[in-house]
Amino acid sequence: MVLGGGTGVEVVGEAADGAQAVRTVRATRPDVVLMDIRMPRMDGLAALEQLQPDGARVVVLTTFDTDEHVLRALRLGAHGFLLKDTPPLAILDAVRRVAAGEQTLSPSVVRRLIAHVATDDRGEAARRTLTALTPRERDVAEAVAEGRSNAEISAAVHMSVATVKTYVSRILAKLGCTNRVQVAILVHESRLD
Repeated sequence: MVLGGGTGVEVVGEAADGAQAVRTVRATRPDVVLMDIRMPRMDGLAALEQLQPDGARVVVLTTFDTDEHVLRALRLGAHGFLLKDTPPLAILDAVRRVAAGEQTLSPSVVRRLIAHVATDDRGEAARRTLTALTPRERDVAEAVAEGRSNAEISAAVHMSVATVKTYVSRILAKLGCTNRVQVAILVHESRLD
């Protein structure tokens, strides 16, 4: 109901379980997949893993925000992670943002990620990885880690939105990341002592 009522959004398929979700996504090739973690036969994370080679843009929508679920979903390439208490208009906005090539996380998920990273010992490895970036790329990566959209980054670093998109693509390639969330995790990990 939330998506079907949104202007410019067309629901092209629905699935009752993870296996059916994989088949439906492969048959319909949607711009964005909104997937629950808890589903019969195959859970949403297993389905996400199967969809990764297809390059599907998946937003996980769930009541389960444990560190394990969040981190696994993001490592599998999810473009977003929202909790089911997210207001309907925010869900619709998240789907639109992901369709436009951005990532989205519920604020509570961002806090959990930062807390998780803060207790991890990956800081030095992340700092070494980020040395591949130029200072300007590092500025853009920092803005990505703050959850800023391309338009917001454009205003902050004084470059066009098209140039920001080019920088983000270059950053993803240099860091070996598949999405902006993975860049954000690396940047946050690099801040660890």
